[in-house]
Amino acid sequence: MHLGDLASVGPFFALRTDAGAGGPDGPPGPGYLPLAEPAVRARVATVAERLGTADRRVAASIAFQGIAGRLFSIALGFAVLTGHVPDLSGPALWWHPARTAPDDLWLPRPAALPHGTDPVPPIATSVLHDRLASLHHLTRAVVPISGRLLWGNAASSLAGSLRVLHTWCLAQGRPEDAARAITVTRALFEDPLLRDTGTLTTRGGPSFRRRSCCLYYRVPSGGMCGDCVLRSR
Repeated sequence: MHLGDLASVGPFFALRTDAGAGGPDGPPGPGYLPLAEPAVRARVATVAERLGTADRRVAASIAFQGIAGRLFSIALGFAVLTGHVPDLSGPALWWHPARTAPDDLWLPRPAALPHGTDPVPPIATSVLHDRLASLHHLTRAVVPISGRLLWGNAASSLAGSLRVLHTWCLAQGRPEDAARAITVTRALFEDPLLRDTGTLTTRGGPSFRRRSCCLYYRVPSGGMCGDCVLRSR
């Protein structure tokens, strides 16, 4: 399986890897930006418009949760299904803030990170402590929002990636990969950035109950998510 083949698991696992027209250092196509502050500002504005909300905190929350879900899905899916961890932390990864999965992320020159038998450390380093920590800081610089809330969003996204991947693996007759997905995710939840965000359970299938709220209930016609802390209050 190649990195571009992860779309078979679901759109959040997909990543464009075809060669772009921007040359070795330029954007691969119109509208694609580095994962920096201009892209975050544009994404927050796009999400606010699509949700029909003037509350920028809600838009920033959902925007961060979406990109966290994309990064975790790609890293977890590829690590579990191939044994390799893609490098999602370098400048070669581009983001189109006006598009949604699978066309929002583009990595024209994919490369795998070096690691031993355990994919958890490189995922934690490249996704959590590099890419998401940077986006966490940028999001809070663009919109004043709780840092704890954003890490809760990241944890919820990781749990959602696990549920989709686990279900797919079982449906494809790959129980060992389904078990590996749980093992890797459990280890990631031991990271200090995610450890206190909620409770992950795996009996009867993966489920998660978070200790924060993503604010989606503030969206017109919105509601509470399945893992929302408000459901237990």
